Amino acid sequence: MPVLPLRAPLSVARSGRGEPLVLLHGMGSSRRDFTAVVPELSERFDVLALDLPGCGESPHLEERPTVAAITDAVERTLDAEGVGRVHVLGNSLGARVALELARRGRARSVVAIAPSGLNVPPERVFQGTGMAVARVVMRTAAPLVEPLSRSRIGRSAMLAPLKAQPWSTSREEAIGAREGFSDARDYWRTLLHALLLDVPRGMDRIACPVTLVQGVADWISSGQTVRYLPLVPGSRFRPLVWAGHAPQSDRPRTVVRLVEETAGRAPADASAEEAPAVSAPRRPGTSSGTARRPSPR
Repeated sequence: MPVLPLRAPLSVARSGRGEPLVLLHGMGSSRRDFTAVVPELSERFDVLALDLPGCGESPHLEERPTVAAITDAVERTLDAEGVGRVHVLGNSLGARVALELARRGRARSVVAIAPSGLNVPPERVFQGTGMAVARVVMRTAAPLVEPLSRSRIGRSAMLAPLKAQPWSTSREEAIGAREGFSDARDYWRTLLHALLLDVPRGMDRIACPVTLVQGVADWISSGQTVRYLPLVPGSRFRPLVWAGHAPQSDRPRTVVRLVEETAGRAPADASAEEAPAVSAPRRPGTSSGTARRPSPR
């Protein structure tokens, strides 16, 4: 697949019906990381699962991949998909982008799982070193990912740093780790600008309901999630027992419930009520825009 600078919308898989809900994965993964929660979420929401720039089927950014630039790309994709303000579920870097969408007034509600951005310098050195090692190891082991993904033992070995219950993960999530670490385009610039140099600003302007979530067994982002509590007005914090940095498959039902509860606290979207009718709702599992079918790899 040719590596192209991003001006077109991001790759998105769209399913379900209802109010729009955007899923934003973390660095080192792809939208496959939400495999465990998409079916249930699609029963209530119009789910748009995105590959962030340079991951999965999305091309990389031409400009510096800062959080602001990544958020711009997400907004262009939402515009292309014909949706306005959205509910958002994000993890890690995706959670940081979710909060930036909220700061811009584009989010109706946010569930932010282990958002990046508020780690102190020693933690940033630790995180940067870990992400660099993961990139090198995964690129070296890339040919083994597909066969290892077929067994629980293989998936546990690959995903143990991210999950508290890696044996409960799916093949899709293992392939997503390869897409996020080994196959990702512009990995090093994204690591530098979107993670290591990012400093959140303007969080006090967030007006939508926000639930901050962190797995108790998350050793990657340690305690930085709670640091958002005094910065984001009215935000709530929910620790997840027996869950890691990316707990979508550790605690899928709990994650779905948190999304539903947080979305339920959002006021009605007047702009959506005034919008003209569009095409008929898609059946669950269908795709639109620049979506791709699941890879046979």
